[in-house]
Amino acid sequence: MPDGIIYEAGWTLDDINWSLFEASKVTPELLASVKAASLVEYNAPDYVSYLKRVFKDAPESVISTIEHWGEEEVQHGRALARWAELADPGFNFKAAFTRFRALYRPAHFVSGEGSVRGSRRGEMIARCVVESGTSSLYSAIRDAADEPVLKEVAGRIAADEFRHYRLFYDILTSESEPELPAWRKIWVAATRVNESDDDELACAYYCANVLPAEMPAQPYRRRRYARLYQSKVMAFYRRHHIDRLVKMVVKPAGLNPSGRICRMTSAFLWRLMMLRGYGTRADLRPA
Repeated sequence: MPDGIIYEAGWTLDDINWSLFEASKVTPELLASVKAASLVEYNAPDYVSYLKRVFKDAPESVISTIEHWGEEEVQHGRALARWAELADPGFNFKAAFTRFRALYRPAHFVSGEGSVRGSRRGEMIARCVVESGTSSLYSAIRDAADEPVLKEVAGRIAADEFRHYRLFYDILTSESEPELPAWRKIWVAATRVNESDDDELACAYYCANVLPAEMPAQPYRRRRYARLYQSKVMAFYRRHHIDRLVKMVVKPAGLNPSGRICRMTSAFLWRLMMLRGYGTRADLRPA
């Protein structure tokens, strides 16, 4: 961790010193992003139910891991929501989450038995991709934040998400299903990365940041709110966040995290962020 703090697992909201909150150090970009993230994290029980169906014949240890992961994700949502309500007393997390649940309800959350990735191995590759993204996101938020409570909350969540990545990677490597061919692993990882602008994040941003009274005049449009979300969070990233993200993504896909493909991909993504204007701030120059 850049600030030298190592956060251990098993923390609670009571471990956070909320009295250190400094309203003057809250930025609109961080606030909007945290509001959206609180809804996504708190929605973990739907993912738990889905994963338990996918792994219904797996050892009990796998089911327990999935359930514990879900509990920690819900706590992340609660911590982010508490900070957001401190930063914006007009933000009603419960009402925003109700709107989010009504708008975002993918079919595989409602019914079905197998993985939408085609196999349990594919599902774990996808979960590793997601945890790579969340670990890098909260690391970026931690480093971009000047507000001390958010810096701590984001740091704790980033550490948890990295541990979650390792948990899902362990499930992947111990899976009894036949190994997937190399092209299939890469395809699963690449398609999951491509879903980073899907309805979940766009819906969360919309429900968290558009007031109910404004919604009739500002109806939900996935592409618009996906772009708004991306424009906020990508500005927090620095080059080392991207490098680490790519290394974490390529490993479950069967590629070498220290290899040439990984380095080229990282450089390409950073350059793309520069071209899109996400890296124009001085503190976003490559480390």
